[in-house]
Amino acid sequence: MKKFLVVVLSLTLLMIPLTVWAGAVIDNGTIQMGINDEGHLNTPFSPDPLGIGYMGLRYMPTGAASTEPGCQCEGWGAGDSLSGRSGYANVSVDGVVNLIVESFTSTASTATSVVKVVDSSGDLYRVTHAYFPSASSNLYQVDVTVENISGSATNLLYRRVMDWDIYPTPFSEFVTISHYAIGDLIRTDTNGFNSANPFSFSSFQLGPVTDAGPDDHGALFDFNFGPLGVGESKIFTTFYGAAGTETAALAALVAVGAEIYSFGQPNVPGGPDLGIPNTFIFAFKGVGAPPIGVPEPTTLILIGFGLAGIAVLRKKK
Repeated sequence: MKKFLVVVLSLTLLMIPLTVWAGAVIDNGTIQMGINDEGHLNTPFSPDPLGIGYMGLRYMPTGAASTEPGCQCEGWGAGDSLSGRSGYANVSVDGVVNLIVESFTSTASTATSVVKVVDSSGDLYRVTHAYFPSASSNLYQVDVTVENISGSATNLLYRRVMDWDIYPTPFSEFVTISHYAIGDLIRTDTNGFNSANPFSFSSFQLGPVTDAGPDDHGALFDFNFGPLGVGESKIFTTFYGAAGTETAALAALVAVGAEIYSFGQPNVPGGPDLGIPNTFIFAFKGVGAPPIGVPEPTTLILIGFGLAGIAVLRKKK
């Protein structure tokens, strides 16, 4: 009888669908990343040659870490400004709030997280973060899709925040943020310890900044993507990566058509100006701003006025 019960119990357990996710560590040979089930960085990592115990974003040629030392403060959040509802994830700040993982899949070089933003009022968004190697070996591409599954119109907010802790001088780095507000971007700041909740905010230093520091700080990007109807989706792209110099980092951003970015650089000779031995990168594309290397509209207007002035002077001569 006991044997029969054991067999029946074993068969029953085999028929129960088990959902087990534990994030993934992926790389493209240059950039190594640790992705949690909910799509944010800094997943447990052991054995860790640096002894940190988490994998966030590393530059393999130097072995340097960037988001995982000290506070594992990297995360994302999506909200609806019409209802005040949101869901977000960050290992060290607030944890995971109002998110249910629907699936997480990975290979040696890719990872895809699909979650639902859901609270006591019901479903709000389905959010997909798909990580894969980009056209530049110095950057990982992350295609983000936010679908409105709430049953009513929303106004989409999205936040991404990270505390830069750049090796070899974690907790003392220089930070660059390219813009404050442009296109769908409504705010930037160097306070990387902010919650990933798009409805909360504490300022350290508003962007844009160039080589701010040295200090223990990071980068925050807030977006307002506007109305999102029932069943509609917003798709945009983020990039994470690193390069051996600032010049190489900028070249990588131009190669992928990035529009907005942040650099994290160590507090060493040549760190803030040359970007050595490593410049860490975070960037966005598809957010309504001109690609890096293309003059912004105001710049084009000023150039136009300048050319018009030259033409007038020539006529007078």
